[in-house]
Amino acid sequence: MKPEEILKKRWGYDSFKPLQKEAIEAAFEGRDCLVVLPTGGGKSLCYQLPAAAGKGLVLVVSPLIALMDDQVAAAREAGLAADALHSNLKAGPKREVYANLNNGTTELLYVSPERLLSGDLYEAIAPRLVLAAVDEAHCVSHWGHEFRPEYRKLTEALDHFPKAARMALTATATPAVREDILKQLALRSPQVLIGHPDRPNLVYRAFPRRDQVKQVLETVHRHPGEGGIVYAQTRKDVERIAAQLKKEGVSCAPYHAGLNAAERQQAQHDFVNERLDVIVATIAFGMGIDRSNVRYVVHANTPRSVEHYQQESGRAGRDGLPADCTLLFAASDLAAHRWLAKKDIHLSAERTRALEKQLKDIGRYAVAPVCRHGLLSEHFGEPYPADGGPRGEAGCGACDVCLGETKGLPEAEARLTAKKVLSAAWRAEGRYGTGYVVNLLLGRPSDRMAANGHDALQVFGLLKEAGEPAVRSWIDQLIVQDYLEVTEDDEYPLLRITAAGRALCQDKGEVRLGLPVQPAKGKKKPAALKKVAATFLQSDEELFDRLRAIRRALADKAGVAPYVICNDATLVDIAASKPATPEALLDIKGMGEKRVQKYGQFFLDAVAGKREIPLAD
Repeated sequence: MKPEEILKKRWGYDSFKPLQKEAIEAAFEGRDCLVVLPTGGGKSLCYQLPAAAGKGLVLVVSPLIALMDDQVAAAREAGLAADALHSNLKAGPKREVYANLNNGTTELLYVSPERLLSGDLYEAIAPRLVLAAVDEAHCVSHWGHEFRPEYRKLTEALDHFPKAARMALTATATPAVREDILKQLALRSPQVLIGHPDRPNLVYRAFPRRDQVKQVLETVHRHPGEGGIVYAQTRKDVERIAAQLKKEGVSCAPYHAGLNAAERQQAQHDFVNERLDVIVATIAFGMGIDRSNVRYVVHANTPRSVEHYQQESGRAGRDGLPADCTLLFAASDLAAHRWLAKKDIHLSAERTRALEKQLKDIGRYAVAPVCRHGLLSEHFGEPYPADGGPRGEAGCGACDVCLGETKGLPEAEARLTAKKVLSAAWRAEGRYGTGYVVNLLLGRPSDRMAANGHDALQVFGLLKEAGEPAVRSWIDQLIVQDYLEVTEDDEYPLLRITAAGRALCQDKGEVRLGLPVQPAKGKKKPAALKKVAATFLQSDEELFDRLRAIRRALADKAGVAPYVICNDATLVDIAASKPATPEALLDIKGMGEKRVQKYGQFFLDAVAGKREIPLAD
């Protein structure tokens, strides 16, 4: 059977997403390959379809233990004989997995890297193994954002299967990380498949943080009753934000490493199964959330790197429908990340340099008044837009800059404003913190300022008309661009001008400054999203909601997450096209033969208005 025939029969799609077919053909040919596709680009199909071809066992190494059971359930919905082995597996299911391996029925096996490296699986899987897929392959690289030492040992394990093809997969890899993956996993004459990193269905926004909870609520209130993730920097922040959201009537729960395992598991289970709208989590804690209809992700604090941001924000809109990604930035977040990194006594010099570069890159992304889609694409080594279309004023049509919600100051005004801020920091002689310099520029008198004679300086009140949010934002932007720096003296953070800042005051160098503006009410849907949602009419919304309720009931009855049954994009197509027969339902993207057999009549009855929500036995 051809790959396209398997795709249609098992998964219900008529065509592959970019580079999926090339990766699958490489696996069929026994050739190693590196696959870099954005979140939602269909990486899992690259190794699941070869497993469905019946040529042998496919092994998937994944660090996301929390996701494995859902991935197995999704594979089984497509008709695959899939299992997982990890530390959370109980004795009974573990014996069943070994029995399936030994009798040769397993087609797809997920394992954690630690589980594979223990060595006791080699003999059981070696005879039938045709493909070894390493998911989240960026974890192998020192230059990656989630380096895991055990990934460096995987080559030793893979060498036990010399005849099996190797496939490394990731959503986030700069050119340097790609090279490291090829080297560390010892890929042999590999085919390198690099997809464009852009996610056109996502609206990216980056704003200065002023009132954290209020700004988070602005996004939450734009999506009533929809799934969202809020990331915060510390456990204390997570608890505070979650408590405030609950007080505002938002269905949410906190999620961080300080909670006991049962609490974390319950929060994740409720969120994935759509009994909870919002989950608030620490940036540092990997959640393993695979819910496909997350409609927004808010970073209440700045993440550690562009790679972290791409991956975490990428949990929104995995079904291809529109979703919002908002980042609230403050330079103090970067300082906190640096402080935490210094506490790691085992951090190598190479890793320290990589972390510093990552912090500078995410800071520049957050403050530059430039198309966000373009910045993300270029960070991962790809031009934007991919088709060579317009950039700048029109831009992507799907970020705060291109939507006119953030305005870049004209070059001359940016330079003059920067000089004013830098002059105030210079006059303060690097002996005071950011708050003092802000008050100096706003002309706020105090006994301390008078005692220093700073209220008589020319810079006193120089930016009074701009207001505090703008001045604080400009200071952060100048820190990110290395014109100002925050240093510690007797444990107090002090704001100082750098050599580059002094040079800028003498018109040597370039500077960019931006400022959020109030968006116009009733703004039209971003141009980049019109195509994605064009087939879904307002009149179809009631049917869509009914289909979602039926899907959730079916998922509860089957003991799986709703997205395992099908994703929102599939339900949108059903609501818009209103199929009346099983044959017509097979034409809906995502409805393969097995899904139509198991669930088709429920959806058809809903379209015909015959049946309400199926009840569990």
